[in-house]
Amino acid sequence: MSVPAFGVAMRNFTRFPELPDAGALIDYGVRMEELGFESLWVWDHILLGTDPHFPILDSLSLLTAVAARTKTIKIGTGVLVLPLRNPVILAKQLSTIDLISNGRLMLGAAVGWYKREFDAVGIPYERRGKIMDRNLDILKRLWTEDSVSGQWDELDLRKAVMFPKPVQKPHPPILIGGYVDVVLKRAATKGDGWLTYFYTPESYTEAWGKISAYAQEAGRDPADLYSLNQLPIYVGPRETGMPKMLEWLNAEWDLSKGSLSSFDSAIVGTPTECAEQIAAHIATGVKKIVFVPWRYEKEQVDLLAHEVLPLLRK
Repeated sequence: MSVPAFGVAMRNFTRFPELPDAGALIDYGVRMEELGFESLWVWDHILLGTDPHFPILDSLSLLTAVAARTKTIKIGTGVLVLPLRNPVILAKQLSTIDLISNGRLMLGAAVGWYKREFDAVGIPYERRGKIMDRNLDILKRLWTEDSVSGQWDELDLRKAVMFPKPVQKPHPPILIGGYVDVVLKRAATKGDGWLTYFYTPESYTEAWGKISAYAQEAGRDPADLYSLNQLPIYVGPRETGMPKMLEWLNAEWDLSKGSLSSFDSAIVGTPTECAEQIAAHIATGVKKIVFVPWRYEKEQVDLLAHEVLPLLRK
């Protein structure tokens, strides 16, 4: 079994009264490249929560800043709430980020779940699935065609010419996030793969089996698709680490009802124990594992990079 690429999440949202520090996050991105992580992933919302609420920095602005300060690390959205964004403007933004980064952008995208956010932006929440498909179609066409004409709802493209194109051909990889069957089918047929968060090896295997079947039905080889699982990790004694991890996850994370996401997916233990737990994920065939270090503490990131990952690369 080949070793997947190892990425890391960045903390662009916090729980109020703590606020995300833009300068420190850009420095963190530079440091993750120095530590040898393959990719860096940001979270995305416009608004999140009321009481408590979660201050969040714009995902695309932050990735642009990191792209300008780094050379090799891939940068990704995990995940962009695609229906909230005007697809024509977004196509321009994302192609520009791919150019600034010289082809390092990965687009993780999903339909979203926070109705208050949709209402504030003026996007009909009940139509978000259809809007997602529409936006994907427009993005791909603007990125790959010299001229685009078509009417999508209120969007009237008449010989719309968008250059320069992204560096990556045909376009930056699009990974679809979500868990219901219609989303898994979208990932298998309209995306370049799937990303999820907090899935145990068993849950991942179950969902990937569905995606593989949908891909084969559509005449696609599942082996050509990207797959990504975001996993929380705490490196340290399990008896003290597990309570700390669960306290943090319960304070700052929501699990979608009906999703297979679970806090049971948390990787906790000594470097050897963590490596053994991660090996169970590698055995599923997942192509990318993105770690969410406990509280994003520097010590935790360093332990992961220097003590855990070398055991898996041997």
